Amino acid sequence: MKRILITGAAGFLGSHLCDRFIKEGYFVIGMDNLITGDLKNIEHLFKLENFEFYHHDITKFVHVPGQLDYILHFASPASPIDYLKIPIQTLKVGSLGTHNLLGLARVKNARILIASTSEVYGDPLVHPQTEEYYGNVNTIGPRGVYDEAKRFQESITMAYHTFHGVETRIVRIFNTYGPRMRLNDGRVIPAFIGQALRGEDLTIFGDGMQTRSFCYVDDQVEGIFRLLHSDYVLPVNIGNPDEITIKDFAEEIIKLTGTNQKVVYFPLPINDPLQRQPDITKAKKILGWEAKVDRAEGMKITYDYFKSLPKEELSKEEHKDFSGYIK
Repeated sequence: MKRILITGAAGFLGSHLCDRFIKEGYFVIGMDNLITGDLKNIEHLFKLENFEFYHHDITKFVHVPGQLDYILHFASPASPIDYLKIPIQTLKVGSLGTHNLLGLARVKNARILIASTSEVYGDPLVHPQTEEYYGNVNTIGPRGVYDEAKRFQESITMAYHTFHGVETRIVRIFNTYGPRMRLNDGRVIPAFIGQALRGEDLTIFGDGMQTRSFCYVDDQVEGIFRLLHSDYVLPVNIGNPDEITIKDFAEEIIKLTGTNQKVVYFPLPINDPLQRQPDITKAKKILGWEAKVDRAEGMKITYDYFKSLPKEELSKEEHKDFSGYIK
């Protein structure tokens, strides 16, 4: 049985990856320090013989006994609310954490895939974004802690590949959604759905003409799975190129939820990207991958998930108390 370590296992994407690799017959070792992750996302796996969980912070030395075939590095705060509150931890998990996992991959002779992001492109001046675009990032802006952590992560990963011969893969993830997203994590889908369910006005930052391209989680996981098992070492965009303005998306949410909210407008945060659309030519050609789930279908599943949450979850203003981590 192949053994795979998945960091950030209790997070949104990490937990779906645990499910997929369990289903594929792997022995899955989940690792998470639970700073933003939630054990509820993986508690259904605890009874399985081919799943193990380590409560560990990967910015400290990482030891996993026994053979290891693959590592998926998905540990990192990923919502603007989180990484603005814990900026240093965000930088450390992308730098020290990645360094520790690359060292582990080298010792274990394991293939490692790291989760990069469309945020490496910053507020892009090229549209749609191809993997060859170097980005437009404000290194000292409030979002720079996340963008630069991921850019450094890509750099050190390629250095381990070229200098030490470690087998590496890099996925650049575009906006992904689905069940297990956190309602109050600051991203547009849970924000809009949460507001609709609570009967609040839908909040748009800026004029609503900024665009996003939303990929359903099952499609994203399929792309990651194919990339891990491919022979391609350079970054690959995985996302759904079906682009929509935030204003039009708000209208879709009102229609989906059958609510009658007003849309209210607030100033756009600093360095918030105005356009997001992946060029997935490489994913199609190299992996034979493209998104299959259209937004109407994926959003219905996601809305049903959020509707099923207990009322106290809906009214929670803060996801986590980070005071213990802020030093």
